[in-house]
Amino acid sequence: MSDARGATIAGAADRIGRYRWVIVGLLFAATAINYIDRQMIGLLKPIMMEDPALHMDERTYADVVVWFQIAYAVGYLGFGKVVDVIGARLGYAAAVIIWTIAHVAHGGAYSVTQFALARFSLGIGESGNFPAGVKSVAQWFPQKERAYAIGLFNAGANVGAILTPLIVYVMISHLEMSWRTVFISTGIFGVIWLIAWLAIYRDDPATHPKVGSSELAHITQDPADPDVKTPGLWLRLLATRETWAFALGKFFIDPIWWFYLFWLPGFLGAQYGLDLKTWSTPTAALALGAIYLISDVGSIFGGWLSGRLMKAGMTVNKARKLTMLICAFCVLPVVFATSVDNLWVSVILIGIAAAAHQGFSANLYTLPSDTFPRFAVGAVIGIGGTVGAIGGALFSKYSGDILDRVGSYAPMFIAAGAAYFLAILSVHLLTPRLERVESFHRSTPWGVIVSVAAGLGGVIVFLASGKNVEGCVPVWMGVASPCFQTGTYWTILGMFGAVAIVAIVANALFRDKSPQA
Repeated sequence: MSDARGATIAGAADRIGRYRWVIVGLLFAATAINYIDRQMIGLLKPIMMEDPALHMDERTYADVVVWFQIAYAVGYLGFGKVVDVIGARLGYAAAVIIWTIAHVAHGGAYSVTQFALARFSLGIGESGNFPAGVKSVAQWFPQKERAYAIGLFNAGANVGAILTPLIVYVMISHLEMSWRTVFISTGIFGVIWLIAWLAIYRDDPATHPKVGSSELAHITQDPADPDVKTPGLWLRLLATRETWAFALGKFFIDPIWWFYLFWLPGFLGAQYGLDLKTWSTPTAALALGAIYLISDVGSIFGGWLSGRLMKAGMTVNKARKLTMLICAFCVLPVVFATSVDNLWVSVILIGIAAAAHQGFSANLYTLPSDTFPRFAVGAVIGIGGTVGAIGGALFSKYSGDILDRVGSYAPMFIAAGAAYFLAILSVHLLTPRLERVESFHRSTPWGVIVSVAAGLGGVIVFLASGKNVEGCVPVWMGVASPCFQTGTYWTILGMFGAVAIVAIVANALFRDKSPQA
């Protein structure tokens, strides 16, 4: 009886069709390529720093990374809207074209300024990957399959991070390519994917010849989303505590993942004498690949644990936060990474920390859907992603300055150990019960707008500025830049900070008590 039932179910699945999973395969491949192009700079950094044309040191390398993160922050806000207007097919294609051209352009950069421009363009293009991918899933999958489909294509990030050191090893060691040729050659991945995407994907599954009527009925089984229009939604969200719970969580933890991507190869090379210039042995590729392979486990475990706790009767609030707290404690041993003499012990410590990050992040990403109505979730994730990228840019600036002046990675690993506790503290203080938001302020308090504007102004001045040389701080990185005297520079930053703090205090004291909508 059970065999007959299983055969019936299997037959029904066959009749429905599975072509939508081909689309997930394309999204998975795009995400892997996205991370290959993103991570390449960290692996080639030791070679590039010896190129006399670039004059690159730790501080200027950090500035290059910062420009990528600024672009990513800007693009993360805007690309979702672009995809909504022109569709996922053209929107995703535009993103891949931009980031592939920018990636190849790295190979033609002969100054730090040119490198920063290429990196900025890469950030704009790569910011479109997640919004376009989620949009594609929403169009090709029923609601009950979307979380699984997003999880599958997002796994491409770790696969890309695992493959990148192996690709660099083969190209540098066996094919004897220069760092410039590596950037140019790997651009072919994006070109191949783009051809496949335009040939296979359609925004409307109903127009695709490979989608049968039964699969189309399966895809479109959910009722259409209601057309909810909330004027000034983004500004209203800025006045909502739950938005900042998610955004501050991202602000504290995203920089740590960026640090692993862009500085981990340099740390392993400096700490354990790995050859990252000729890549004469596969040790570095294996060590880095092992770290990201371990991190995959954390992503699965973090989602499983909170779900298991909820099935055991724990509230969503307690299950999410307890899981994040456990992940935070799992990160703590990474503070000893610089004190370990054995490479593989260090790989295990960092791998566990990376896995805990993924578990923490998986639960943090559920908070918008736990607390906001569906029409606002995308906007909240966009705000959080932007704030996380800003945090990453600030941490990159800090990392470059510390390595340039002190030459030690220890402060960054200590910060990594503390970041997740600060994140969960922010989440708990702002949403102690993780209650759903059912209404919004009729208008955004002026204090919130002033505070955000002043904070962004200070961040932009700080991130854009160059290296302090003999009491002169360049207004922007690169040649022909005017400069601030050191005292003037810090006074300007202090003024931005003071305005932001005063606005926050004023908002708390005199905030609008009018009803919400």
